[in-house]
Amino acid sequence: MTVSSTASRRLRINGVVPESSVDGPGLRYAIFTQGCPHGCEGCHNPQTHDFAGGREADADELLAEIGRDPLLAGVTLSGGEPFCQAGVLAYIAERVHAMGKNVVTYSGWTLEELGEKARADADVRALLRATDILIDGRFVLAQRDISLRFRGSANQRIINDPWRVLKENR
Repeated sequence: MTVSSTASRRLRINGVVPESSVDGPGLRYAIFTQGCPHGCEGCHNPQTHDFAGGREADADELLAEIGRDPLLAGVTLSGGEPFCQAGVLAYIAERVHAMGKNVVTYSGWTLEELGEKARADADVRALLRATDILIDGRFVLAQRDISLRFRGSANQRIINDPWRVLKENR
């Protein structure tokens, strides 16, 4: 499924890290979305919570920047909560795949919760389908563990091909 060409190509971001080695496997372009409904105590990115904060960005400009770096393994969508801007991020993810790169998406919602949202929301469905690796679950301060790779707390999971996993578990 591809995202409609009429979908908004603007998104609200807190910022980007053009070359990150801590936000997924390999060298990554990390996009930190702005706006998060979870409000996890001890969140690593509390400045991303306010939906009115951050700045507006153009998806095609971000894609052009990504395309100029041949060393990138992929793109990481973090936040904030990426699934609050699922349509435009699915657009980005599909074009990242066309570049031969992969997509990691972080979400405070679990895969099961996202599966429920995907039933009613085509944008959530499109972003889930375009996500190669999902790191799911709210950050839980009592389960904080800095030794975990790509996760902040022990309850969070790394799920390869989340759309396939959802389909197999139905």
